[in-house]
Amino acid sequence: MRPRFHVPGVDAASASVALPEDEAEHLARVLRLGAGDEVEIFDGQGHLWRAEVLQAGKKSASVRLIAPLPAAREAGVAVTLVMSVLKGDKMDAVVRDAVMLGVSAIRPVVSERAETSLAALARSHRAERWHRIAVASAKQCGRAVVPEIGAPVPLEWCWAPSTRGTAPAEPARSLRVMCVEPSAALGDTTSVQLIAKPAAAQVIVGPEGGWTVTEVAAADAAGAILMRLGARTLRADAVPIVALSALLTTWGEL
Repeated sequence: MRPRFHVPGVDAASASVALPEDEAEHLARVLRLGAGDEVEIFDGQGHLWRAEVLQAGKKSASVRLIAPLPAAREAGVAVTLVMSVLKGDKMDAVVRDAVMLGVSAIRPVVSERAETSLAALARSHRAERWHRIAVASAKQCGRAVVPEIGAPVPLEWCWAPSTRGTAPAEPARSLRVMCVEPSAALGDTTSVQLIAKPAAAQVIVGPEGGWTVTEVAAADAAGAILMRLGARTLRADAVPIVALSALLTTWGEL
């Protein structure tokens, strides 16, 4: 298997394609590749090429595109994972695994019981870190698409009519599914096997402390499906992977 490198904005007609500095350093200093070695280049938008290394230095590298390659098939349902930000590095694993499962986008949100704030997230530049993890995960699993990592927003963003469908990967008519604990008493809950396959979906997952009654009520009033995942209460970092796996299997996408 040829090493894969992410180069946004590839000009397929160019005689030479320069790699970003971090990818060039990985090519030359970590993998120790040089002129004549074959690699794969993908632009994060679904395009993939076989390429030959032209030059490799400590902080720069360039390649020549040889031929386009067929990219891994993307899921037929455009899924946005709307994830209440988890504490510590738990979000890193969620981003990594969600990308491998085929999501189209990830939208971090701050809910009432989240142990962080929008200001703290902005100061820590965690969105940039999550983007780097998404790129690495796409490289590892063979995708040619790097899902968009949206800027963190309040949970209310999900229900505000003025913001629904504003992000490119979140169509206005997306099915909205909120994962709720088995003890959730408000509204009718639905098992995953009963959710029909949509064209697009937002899968909404809460923090370690779970949703508040007010948050579940807001989702129910906005028409979201309240989905249960069996009779056991799962860890917050396990819920998105279980939910995505179950839904995509139900929809014939895994």
